[in-house]
Amino acid sequence: MDVTCFINVLKKHNLDFFTGVPDSQLKAFVDYLADTYVASDKHIIAANEGNAVALAAGYHLAIGKIPCVYLQNSGLGNIVNPVVSLLSEQVYQIPCVFVIGWRGEPGIHDEPQHLFQGAITLETLNLLGIEHMVIDKETTEKQLSEQMVCFKKSLDSGKSVAFVVKRGGLSYDNNPVYKNKYSARREDIIHSIVKVAKDDLIIATTGKTARELFEIRKREKQPHHCDFLTVGSMGHSSSIALGVALNQPERRVWCIDGDGAALMHMGAMATIGALSPPNFIHVLVNNEAHESVGGQPTVASKIDFCGIARGCGYSSVFQAVTLEEFESMLSDIQGTPGPIFIEVKSAIGSRSDLGRPTSTPVENKEAFMSNLRGVTK
Repeated sequence: MDVTCFINVLKKHNLDFFTGVPDSQLKAFVDYLADTYVASDKHIIAANEGNAVALAAGYHLAIGKIPCVYLQNSGLGNIVNPVVSLLSEQVYQIPCVFVIGWRGEPGIHDEPQHLFQGAITLETLNLLGIEHMVIDKETTEKQLSEQMVCFKKSLDSGKSVAFVVKRGGLSYDNNPVYKNKYSARREDIIHSIVKVAKDDLIIATTGKTARELFEIRKREKQPHHCDFLTVGSMGHSSSIALGVALNQPERRVWCIDGDGAALMHMGAMATIGALSPPNFIHVLVNNEAHESVGGQPTVASKIDFCGIARGCGYSSVFQAVTLEEFESMLSDIQGTPGPIFIEVKSAIGSRSDLGRPTSTPVENKEAFMSNLRGVTK
């Protein structure tokens, strides 16, 4: 279905406020919103899916209209609390239309982190009491309009409804290219870390960061046992790295984070600063974009991450705008106690032939844990 038809149906029912977290399955949807609303209070990319639900609730409280929240189904966990304790018809009766990208759809090849979530997506919506319609390539505007009429009774009674979008279910003729002003490639940034880290432990955030780290090791003919690739659970790599650092005090631990991931669960930085592990180095690769799902902008261009890190209690804080500046910092911090925070500005983009890890998540975990045996506390 053409995304213009889909959004026009929503608008006919007086929906004209959209918020959420971008998803590759919903790229057509989010690209249309980005083209249509640009920088507008009608479309807001939120830090995480729960934030989007709360923002949508505030919108409804302010003017009484129904909001639309979009997300990948991996974000369902983030919306459970505000859905059941805020929106619910047993609490405030705030209606919402959800548009959910269905990653890991049963019978469709996908990455390991999406398979279980995909299998329980519709079951999860049923458990939450959210009526839903599945959209695929064959869905017509007439079917969608008829479903919105059916949904109206639920929405009028303060319930939420959802459209679950299969792969390719929405299309958009325009293909915007997202850019920023920075030149350093993320893969080169990661390679620079690998060169100085040697046998240190590296925790890589989800998406292309983990994929590039894996391919760098492969290209350099290096083993992968020092790396933990956080293929899912966006926003949690820094907390994983903290748990490792606290319990492996003799090993230096690097967290390679992204701006979208750091924004999603920024409270982790406060915990890192408060506990202050001296063996912790937090590198935030900031390209101001949700690149792994299409390149849509985050709010990172307006955020002072270094100021936040200082306020959270990191021992040393640095910022690099070029690869050369970053590599110089990597030399300067040798022997400096942590936690150290380095923000490095990065271009948007990756190699067109970028692959995916050829080992399974369990194999990655077991190799990483085997590397740590004998050096635990």
